[in-house]
Amino acid sequence: MENDAATLYCPNELCQAPNPLTHNFCQRCSTPLPKRFLWAVADGLNLGNPGQILATRYLVIDKSIILDTKPGFLPQTPDPEKLQAIRPYLRLIPYRLHVPQVYGVLSVSNGGQAREILLLEKPPIKILDGTASLTVQLCSEFTTAWRDATSMRQLNWLWQIAQLWQPLASEGVASSLLDPYLLRVEGSLVRLLELHFQEDSLPSLSQLGEFWQQLLSGAKPAIAGFLSETCRCLIEGEIQAAEQLVRVLDKGLTELGRSQSPTITIATKSDTGPSRQRNEDACYPPSGSLVSKPPHPSALAIVCDGIGGHEGGNVASNLAIETIQQQVQELTKVPYDHIEPNLLLEDLQRAAAVANDKISQRNDSESRQGRQRMGTTLVMALPIGHEMYIAHVGDSRAYWITRHGCYQVTLDDDVASREVRLGYAIYRDAVQQGASGSLVQALGMSPSISLHPSAERFILDEDCIFLLCSDGLSDFDRVEQYWETEILPILSRKADVVNITNRLVEIANTQNGHDNVTIALVHYQYKYSEPETKLEAVLPDLSDIPTANYPLTTLQPLSGSSYSQKTQVMPDTAPSKRSPVPLQLVILLALVVGGGFLGFLWGRQGGILGKKVPLPPPISSNPISATPSVSPTTGDRPQVIQTTSQLFLSTTTSPPKPAIAPAGSVLQIINPNQEPKPEQTNPKSWVYLRVCSVAGSVASSIDPPNPTSTPVVSRTIVKQREVYRIRLSEFQKSLKNISTPPPEVSNQCQLSNAASTPVEESVESVPSPAPLDRSSPPQGTNSTDSTE
Repeated sequence: MENDAATLYCPNELCQAPNPLTHNFCQRCSTPLPKRFLWAVADGLNLGNPGQILATRYLVIDKSIILDTKPGFLPQTPDPEKLQAIRPYLRLIPYRLHVPQVYGVLSVSNGGQAREILLLEKPPIKILDGTASLTVQLCSEFTTAWRDATSMRQLNWLWQIAQLWQPLASEGVASSLLDPYLLRVEGSLVRLLELHFQEDSLPSLSQLGEFWQQLLSGAKPAIAGFLSETCRCLIEGEIQAAEQLVRVLDKGLTELGRSQSPTITIATKSDTGPSRQRNEDACYPPSGSLVSKPPHPSALAIVCDGIGGHEGGNVASNLAIETIQQQVQELTKVPYDHIEPNLLLEDLQRAAAVANDKISQRNDSESRQGRQRMGTTLVMALPIGHEMYIAHVGDSRAYWITRHGCYQVTLDDDVASREVRLGYAIYRDAVQQGASGSLVQALGMSPSISLHPSAERFILDEDCIFLLCSDGLSDFDRVEQYWETEILPILSRKADVVNITNRLVEIANTQNGHDNVTIALVHYQYKYSEPETKLEAVLPDLSDIPTANYPLTTLQPLSGSSYSQKTQVMPDTAPSKRSPVPLQLVILLALVVGGGFLGFLWGRQGGILGKKVPLPPPISSNPISATPSVSPTTGDRPQVIQTTSQLFLSTTTSPPKPAIAPAGSVLQIINPNQEPKPEQTNPKSWVYLRVCSVAGSVASSIDPPNPTSTPVVSRTIVKQREVYRIRLSEFQKSLKNISTPPPEVSNQCQLSNAASTPVEESVESVPSPAPLDRSSPPQGTNSTDSTE
């Protein structure tokens, strides 16, 4: 529809000239005009007729779709006391590819009473082409678009829903994935219109299976049998956790991926920029390269932005490039259909950890302290088969560009993003605070035990481009402003990646110009044909996947490590696909399988851990640093342990419910063969723990192992004297986050009548260490680069 009376005001504070709605650049100063379409969560309230202006700035487009005609002004933000009501949106910011984020609020009068309407930015809407007026509409409903999709895309959509199930369930909004009206698709992406809060019982995977069962009539023949069997297993409870469902769909996608033969082209460019004397960025392949796969056997793109000034940032960035390239080179030799995604994600995180410790060791050897320490950001892309793997640390970014849109797929490791992720503020409010652009982590600034690199993967079923860049380009929203005119033509074969790479460097230097700029363009060309054979309707072995609803280790964005697991550093030798299993874990597993022998040892020897089993050494620049250990208990008492970070458990009820033991909690390992087990579960696969005391301060690390993975979620805190359980495999991973409490604590743990007040509240986080002095500018502000 056309809105002749409405105008779009220039966001340039020195201009602010009115412009026609259809213009992309200001008529007076040529500043790009952002069109911020918003979704109003009005709950049936009529906001007004199309063309009406609300609060002197919001133009009603259609029903709940409005346009901010004054994008240069900050929107009204929610009252801090009301943040709890919208907290799921904030804490799900790592999933903003699928979940719209809070833009602000709109105050309206309803029946004489003031009411705040929540405004969500980047909802699943599309601007219709071929019209002179500004016409938009909602993206297609998932159930409506289902029939017209290829078998690869159908499974891809289901895979994304499976990935979202657990994080949304943790925030009490999983029912949004069962609402056909809210569930939309934008090309290959599943996107939600808004979140549906369900205060009563949470939906089950069985209900998800029933919802998917309605799709069988429109499923492509190649996957119909496979989907039917998957739905049956969901409904009958054979698939008990979202992570199991992801594994099932991964199997189907791998089979379909055999019908896909992609071509990948990578172009890179690094430039000092007009205001810097030296270039502290680095990239791989080297600047000016053009690499294609085939004929090259592998494709890898890396961008690093150095921190530390002369003889610092450039050394760190180049050292990171060299180290990671060597680490990843070995991974690409494995055929893609033989790769376990979780292991590859872990490998990429380890590669980042290796680079981190090499830089950190260099800092230590040169006695660099504080701001003198050199470091670097990191973003890398590794296309393998039908997937794209992205690893990330810092504020260099990765963007995913398709014919449908431009999506930022990495979350900056800065103070503003952290505040949103913890539910403390909406993003547009957080970026206005002091030091909001300061980094909270980068490679080389500290040992890897405190490093949390993100690792994520994306299923590709169409031509697309991944743009990796340093903040020399991404600052001031330059990518969002120019992707459609400069990058999108690559997909229509109207431009090549080399020319566009050079053009983006030119934009960075002329429109920003305050920093070095480095760019890597990864062009993924998709070729697919429907398979003639049907997918085998046999589900993979799921016995090694926990059935309790722990945070997924592979989510979108994905992480290769669980919440309680810190990234470990690989040795300087060639990497292996799996970390060596410590001898004590092998002994532990053997004793658990022993059953009766286990019970005997537990009663007579003070538990499995009663032999003073050493924990894995902490990660530091000093390889011979002291290693804490779990001390033996005395007499015939079970082992007493104390958590040094959050430990994710589940209740022994049926069905099990997720719970969390905060850092500092004291737990008692008890004999599983003597504990009641309401459901018929093999006790040999579980470790049972009784809670002796709950940490008085419910706290966790400010930055979870993957900030762009599962956010810090709201969970029930364990209760004193209650019994919980954890999968043996998960317990093994958590050993490095467990210590031995003082003897007096261990003795108190034996008192069965110890008084305690159960704690049930949302898990919060304590303040993080001081952020790095490297500011990425909030939107509309300049940056202060600490490299100088």
